[in-house]
Amino acid sequence: MNEVRAFEVGQLYTNDQIRFSLELENLGGIRPSLDGQGNVRHVAVLTTADDAGKVISENPYRDRIEGDILTYTAQGREGDQQLRGRNKRLIEQYAIPMPFFGFINVGKQTYRFLGLLELLRHYQETQADTTGSLRKVWLFEFRIHSQPAIVPIDQAKVLSASLLEESRRRTGWSTDEASVEEAVSCPGVTDVAISPTLETVRSKLLSLEPAGFEGFLRLVMERNGFREVSVTGKSGDGGIDLNGYVDEKNDFFAGTHVQVQAKRWRHSVGSIELNHFRGALSSTAKGVFVTTSHYTSAAVKEARHPVKPCITLIDGLRLSSIVTRLQLEVA
Repeated sequence: MNEVRAFEVGQLYTNDQIRFSLELENLGGIRPSLDGQGNVRHVAVLTTADDAGKVISENPYRDRIEGDILTYTAQGREGDQQLRGRNKRLIEQYAIPMPFFGFINVGKQTYRFLGLLELLRHYQETQADTTGSLRKVWLFEFRIHSQPAIVPIDQAKVLSASLLEESRRRTGWSTDEASVEEAVSCPGVTDVAISPTLETVRSKLLSLEPAGFEGFLRLVMERNGFREVSVTGKSGDGGIDLNGYVDEKNDFFAGTHVQVQAKRWRHSVGSIELNHFRGALSSTAKGVFVTTSHYTSAAVKEARHPVKPCITLIDGLRLSSIVTRLQLEVA
């Protein structure tokens, strides 16, 4: 076994190289390394995230990388997950900038180094298991930092502290963004009770490809009383995915131009996405943001800003409720 003193982004490493170099246990997706006093020195987070269409279709809840965000499901395959043990170790990074080494499985006992990970937020979500029964799980959202590209193990603590400080300063991150539990049940965002039926619909929406998701939303809007609904396509949309107009049958809002941004995401929508969307809106249009996931509390606050144009938020549960009421089948 070749000794590893530094991990390089994009390079492959065996399980044994990761295990012995970082002084970890042999098994598990969350592997903390402890000092003699039981304090965490660093953590290795190993994922099997894969955005291949076949895999998403088989299990839309699996870990997923979207851009530079890794949505990671806590440990515990059966029943409700608990925020304790190794799962609880992850949230210590909010207060202590310990290094999180991110790896993705690419074959038997082989992993590619993603970079250092920054925990952005964690929250509890209800999902349907393989039998259709509901269970509570914990999700962690990490930002993947591909720079520095080479991370010496003996310098990882200093690098992580500097990286997290700069990232949080640049993005304005605060503890308000660290948990979205509050936003999940916020009135006006999700005001429907979760059920196995609705969560099954949401899982099907999560399994759609982005273009297919936008096309399906076009059908949802048309069935919901919109006319001249169009999908903008990938180029030149400026953040607008769909355009439509309220049907003339609506006495109060007939003819209102509505612009939609659609995110078939597992990770949460934050205030930054809301700001970008608002900046792309036509001056005469009403904005609607639709996602298969959730909104952070900061995003909800931004959508309802007292001196900016309001944006309507539709999260995964509310969207599933609309789809169910319209009796639409998700292909």
